[in-house]
Amino acid sequence: MPNMEIEVAREIGLCFGVRRAITLLTEAASKYGKVEILGPVAHNQRLVQQLDKAGVKMVANLEDVRGEVIAIPTHGVGPDVLSKLETRKLNIIDVTCPIVKRAQSAAAKLARADFTVIIFGEAEHSEVKGLLGWTGGKGMAALSVNQIVSQANVIASPSLLVILREQSDRRISSSLRSELRLTKTGSAKQSLLSSRLGIISQTTQNKTSFTNFVNQVITTFIPKTSEISIINTLCQAIQTRLEAAIKLAQKSQLIIVIGGRNSANTKRLAEACSAIVETHPVETAEEIQKSWLTGKHHIGITAGTSTPDEAIQEVIAKLNSLA
Repeated sequence: MPNMEIEVAREIGLCFGVRRAITLLTEAASKYGKVEILGPVAHNQRLVQQLDKAGVKMVANLEDVRGEVIAIPTHGVGPDVLSKLETRKLNIIDVTCPIVKRAQSAAAKLARADFTVIIFGEAEHSEVKGLLGWTGGKGMAALSVNQIVSQANVIASPSLLVILREQSDRRISSSLRSELRLTKTGSAKQSLLSSRLGIISQTTQNKTSFTNFVNQVITTFIPKTSEISIINTLCQAIQTRLEAAIKLAQKSQLIIVIGGRNSANTKRLAEACSAIVETHPVETAEEIQKSWLTGKHHIGITAGTSTPDEAIQEVIAKLNSLA
């Protein structure tokens, strides 16, 4: 295609947490010869394969661990898993993303204060499973109020009566502060939920979805609770990449999203872009089809936070070869 322009998103690819993990793991493998890691370092098959060649071998569960050096992946694990590793006196290399660590601390803090911890996220995602562990049995994962209601066996109510501490003149959706606490006048009604609710998020969720979820929880449950505490545990790198991808999609005729098929943030990039323009998620350059480029003069490229730099360069080269 003559005059085809390829533009890469302003923020793209590997985030600080994944780059840090790669460095720590390769250094450990060089030092010890072999490192086992409890699950994928991140949800990208190419990255897993690259680290495997460097001596970082993935194991599916604790029972499969055979060596003396074990790594915890970027998504983190719960305290029960940590305890089992320590009991076995293994050398632990913890490459949990610092942003995930912050979310784990928030979950534990809320649970210790007798909050029911609601995690906005996918229950089967490895990060969320770990976060639930840090609630000590006082948490649940949900993507909607209906999921909370079904898990807690409570009756929803549309009433809303709140006092926003230090922020009574602002809508919640207009400013997601790092921590926001809401209290209700009067006594709380009894339910299977605690009278105090704490809300955090899977770090890779997007800000708009989290804000909407928070508003729905407040509207539904404030009549039944005495206090709601909201802690913003979203990853800013995810948000900036999403914003950059949306801006690129708005001026492109086609978007290619590069990333692992099981990557949550890659999936959200593709969803956001596809709402604006024709979008194709790919894991490798070989998946790109020439027919996608017919009549297209401006092609945008973005990638998930676990996508290796080489994968991005290969997609660019493939597009240039088809132009």
